[in-house]
Amino acid sequence: MATATYTVTGMTCGHCVSSVKEEVGEVAGVTSVEVDLASGLLTVTGDGPVDAAKIVAAVEEAGYEVVNPS
Repeated sequence: MATATYTVTGMTCGHCVSSVKEEVGEVAGVTSVEVDLASGLLTVTGDGPVDAAKIVAAVEEAGYEVVNPS
């Protein structure tokens, strides 16, 4: 299991959170996605290391931006 956190900007409501969860949840290897609307914190858990570039791409596909991707 590997966990990574990202800060997402642009989310303003529950629908935003759902969009991010849906897109990130489709990334290969991701087993769990948690999003905190108030802080913009995105926590991704995978069954192994998950490619950060794929997470960033998924967030951008949902229409939002990752601040300082690792």
